[in-house]
Amino acid sequence: MKTFKVLGPGCKNCQTTAKLIEEKARALGIEAQVEKVTDLAEILGHGVMSTPGVALDGKVVHAGGVPSESQVEQWLRT
Repeated sequence: MKTFKVLGPGCKNCQTTAKLIEEKARALGIEAQVEKVTDLAEILGHGVMSTPGVALDGKVVHAGGVPSESQVEQWLRT
Protein backbone atom coordinates (compact mmCIF):
# COMPACT_ATOMS: atom_id res chain seq x y z
CA MET A 1 0.00 0.00 0.00
CA LYS A 2 1.21 3.48 -0.85
CA THR A 3 0.95 6.14 1.84
CA PHE A 4 0.43 9.74 0.79
CA LYS A 5 0.43 12.86 2.94
CA VAL A 6 -1.12 16.00 1.48
CA LEU A 7 0.66 18.83 3.25
CA GLY A 8 -1.19 22.13 3.48
CA PRO A 9 -3.59 24.30 5.46
CA GLY A 10 -6.70 22.61 4.09
CA CYS A 11 -7.23 25.03 1.23
CA LYS A 12 -9.17 24.22 -1.95
CA ASN A 13 -5.98 23.12 -3.76
CA CYS A 14 -5.12 20.79 -0.87
CA GLN A 15 -8.59 19.25 -0.97
CA THR A 16 -8.41 18.90 -4.76
CA THR A 17 -5.00 17.21 -4.50
CA ALA A 18 -6.20 14.68 -1.91
CA LYS A 19 -9.32 13.90 -3.93
CA LEU A 20 -7.29 13.48 -7.13
CA ILE A 21 -4.95 10.95 -5.48
CA GLU A 22 -7.86 9.01 -3.98
CA GLU A 23 -9.82 8.92 -7.26
CA LYS A 24 -6.81 7.96 -9.38
CA ALA A 25 -5.84 5.16 -6.98
CA ARG A 26 -9.40 3.81 -7.04
CA ALA A 27 -9.54 3.99 -10.86
CA LEU A 28 -6.24 2.09 -11.15
CA GLY A 29 -7.19 -0.44 -8.49
CA ILE A 30 -4.17 0.50 -6.38
CA GLU A 31 -4.40 0.55 -2.59
CA ALA A 32 -3.44 3.96 -1.24
CA GLN A 33 -3.86 5.75 2.05
CA VAL A 34 -4.22 9.53 1.90
CA GLU A 35 -3.66 11.61 5.03
CA LYS A 36 -4.25 15.35 5.14
CA VAL A 37 -1.65 17.16 7.25
CA THR A 38 -2.56 20.69 8.33
CA ASP A 39 -0.08 21.11 11.20
CA LEU A 40 2.32 23.89 10.17
CA ALA A 41 5.24 22.45 12.14
CA GLU A 42 4.88 19.07 10.41
CA ILE A 43 4.52 20.71 6.98
CA LEU A 44 7.69 22.74 7.54
CA GLY A 45 9.38 19.64 8.95
CA HIS A 46 9.01 18.08 5.52
CA GLY A 47 10.67 21.15 4.01
CA VAL A 48 7.52 22.24 2.16
CA MET A 49 7.32 26.01 1.77
CA SER A 50 4.70 26.10 -0.99
CA THR A 51 1.46 24.18 -0.55
CA PRO A 52 -0.03 21.84 -1.29
CA GLY A 53 2.85 19.46 -0.86
CA VAL A 54 2.67 15.71 -1.38
CA ALA A 55 4.80 13.17 0.44
CA LEU A 56 4.81 9.58 -0.79
CA ASP A 57 5.99 7.01 1.73
CA GLY A 58 7.70 9.77 3.72
CA LYS A 59 9.47 11.47 0.79
CA VAL A 60 8.26 14.79 -0.63
CA VAL A 61 7.48 14.33 -4.33
CA HIS A 62 5.63 17.59 -5.04
CA ALA A 63 5.19 21.10 -3.67
CA GLY A 64 3.17 24.09 -4.83
CA GLY A 65 -0.04 23.72 -6.79
CA VAL A 66 -2.23 20.80 -7.74
CA PRO A 67 -0.23 17.99 -9.37
CA SER A 68 -1.26 16.75 -12.81
CA GLU A 69 -3.18 13.52 -13.26
CA SER A 70 -0.16 12.03 -15.05
CA GLN A 71 2.10 12.86 -12.08
CA VAL A 72 -0.31 11.19 -9.67
CA GLU A 73 -0.58 8.13 -11.91
CA GLN A 74 3.21 7.89 -12.07
CA TRP A 75 3.47 8.02 -8.26
CA LEU A 76 0.88 5.27 -7.94
CA ARG A 77 2.51 3.00 -10.52
CA THR A 78 6.08 3.23 -9.13
